[in-house]
Amino acid sequence: MTQPRSQATALSYFKWAFITTALGLLLGAWLGWQSTGTFSGTATVFFICTVLAVLEISLSFDNAIVNANKLKDMTPVWQQRFLTWGIIIAVFGMRIVFPLLIVVIAAHIGPIEAVILAAARPEEYARIMNEAHLPIAAFGGTFLMMVGLNYFFDHEKDVHWVAWLERRMARFASIKGIEIAFVLSLILAFSTLLERQEAIVFVHACVYGLLTFLVVEVVGGLLDASQRTMSAAAKGGFGAFLYLEVLDASFSFDGVIGAFALTQNLFVIAIGLGIGAMYVRSMTVMLVEKGTLSEYRYLEHGAFYAILILSVVMYFQTLVHIPEVITGLGGASLIGLSLWSSIRHNRRQRLGESAEEGMNRRHVEV
Repeated sequence: MTQPRSQATALSYFKWAFITTALGLLLGAWLGWQSTGTFSGTATVFFICTVLAVLEISLSFDNAIVNANKLKDMTPVWQQRFLTWGIIIAVFGMRIVFPLLIVVIAAHIGPIEAVILAAARPEEYARIMNEAHLPIAAFGGTFLMMVGLNYFFDHEKDVHWVAWLERRMARFASIKGIEIAFVLSLILAFSTLLERQEAIVFVHACVYGLLTFLVVEVVGGLLDASQRTMSAAAKGGFGAFLYLEVLDASFSFDGVIGAFALTQNLFVIAIGLGIGAMYVRSMTVMLVEKGTLSEYRYLEHGAFYAILILSVVMYFQTLVHIPEVITGLGGASLIGLSLWSSIRHNRRQRLGESAEEGMNRRHVEV
C-alpha cells in the first residue's frame, strides 16, 4: 500500500532527481570517453559534472524557497505547468539555449554556427561568454535585488527575523518607489567604479533588469486583476508563471557563467547544471506539499536575504572575480541560520504552550 503524497518521506520527492543524476553522470562519462578516449579524461568529465551539479544546488537553495512561496498561491493546474513545462524551460532554455544565444548575439553568428563553435572551438566559445559577463551580471543582479527588496519593503509584512531592520523597511514601504530609488542609487555608485565604456554597458544592462522586473510585475498584476473576475475553476496563474521563469533565469546567470571556470564544454555544463536544476524542482515540490515554509517561519526570510546578497555579489563581480563557491556557501549559510532560528522559535513556542497547559491544570486542581 503506497503512502499518501502528503505523508511521503523527504527522499521520495527526489526520485526523479536521483534518476536524472544517474543518467546525467553516465552521459557525462560517455562524453568524457568520446572526447578523450582515456579513463583519466572520462573520470575528469564525470567529476566536473558532479561538481557543477553541487554548485547549482548550493546556488539554488534560495531559488527553491522563493519558487515554493509563489507556487503555494497558484492554482493546482498552474503549479503542475510550472513543475513540468517550467523545468523544461529551466533546464533546456537557461542551461543550453541561453549560453548559445549569448554567443549568437555577441559574435553575430547563427545558432548552428554557435553549436559548431561550442563543439569544435570551446576555448573561443568560453572567451565570448566571459566577455558577456558584465551585462549579464548587471541585468541579473538588478532583477534579483528588486525581488529581494520587494519582499522586505512590504507594509503588510508582520513576521520579522532581523526585527530591528525589517520593521524599519516595512515602515518605509509606504513611500512610493523607495526600492527603485535605492537600486538606482546603487547602480550610479557602482558605475563610478568602472571604466567609461564598461560603465555605459553596466548602466544600460541594469536599466533593462529594472524594466524587466517592473514589466513582469505589471503583467502579473493585470492578469491577476482579470482572473479575479473569472470563476474559481477558470483562474490561472500565467503572471506568477512568468515571474518564476524570469526569476529562475536571473538565478541561472551566475551558475552558467561560473561553470565556464570549470570547463569550456557546453554539453558538460548542460549536464551538470541540468542535474542541479532537477534537485531544485524536487526541493520546490517538497516545500509546497509538506508546508515547510509555514512550519519554519524564518526560512523564507533567509532565502530573500540570500537573494539580496547574491545580487550585490553579482554587482561586485563586474569589478572583481568572486568564486561561485563563496556565493553558494553564503546563501546556504543564511538559509541554514534562518532554519535554525525557526526551529528555536518553534521549540520556545512549544515550551510556552506546555507551561501554560501545566498552569491551567494546576489552576483547575485548586
